[in-house]
Amino acid sequence: MKKITIAIDGFSSTGKSTVAKQLAKALGYVYVDSGAMYRAVTLFAMRQKFINEDLFDKQALLSKLDDIDISFKFNKQLGYAEVFLNGENIEREIRTLDVSKFVSQVATISEVRAQLVKQQQEFGAHKGVVMDGRDIGTVVFPDAELKLFMTASAEKRAQRRYDELIERGDDVSYEDVLKNVQSRDHIDSTRQDSPLSIAKDAIKVDNSNMTLNEQFEFLLKLSEEKIREVSA
Repeated sequence: MKKITIAIDGFSSTGKSTVAKQLAKALGYVYVDSGAMYRAVTLFAMRQKFINEDLFDKQALLSKLDDIDISFKFNKQLGYAEVFLNGENIEREIRTLDVSKFVSQVATISEVRAQLVKQQQEFGAHKGVVMDGRDIGTVVFPDAELKLFMTASAEKRAQRRYDELIERGDDVSYEDVLKNVQSRDHIDSTRQDSPLSIAKDAIKVDNSNMTLNEQFEFLLKLSEEKIREVSA
């Protein structure tokens, strides 16, 4: 059977990463979390004091882009690859609400996007990849054999994200999470460079009323059908 590229786009907290990991594992494909790459750059900017509630020194960040090395290392115990920034495992740190507050702003910078898109395309050069993000089907892999666009109501997404953060032990409120989800939706959809949009040939999936297992089974069926079609 031939290998394909599966591009999963959609709004924040729609479970893109979760189902992308599941699909990659089931198909024996490589999983790349493009959002984690933007989060890594955001964490770097935060640590360097380039971005906070009161300022965003874009030029300072751009001057240090070459100092940012992002890599993925597979963790056998977890069953997926973790994100490393300059050799440091930052998987947990990049998932905080603090990083979520600034990641959409960092992602609007064209130079940052250009550098990360180039890396993402290199990851998927040999097919057999599942990648999720905001512009995978429209910019990174416009020729992907299977494109999916995930959506759900902002309230549903905020509740899922809130539950996830509380389970991790983070001290957050539902109201703050909902505000963050709505803010990111606006920034992601209105930015000038590669705004979040659905590719013309993408399959739209509203998972507001789907369980994680129902979503996985549905998308796995779509993936297997596409693989058979391409291999015929």
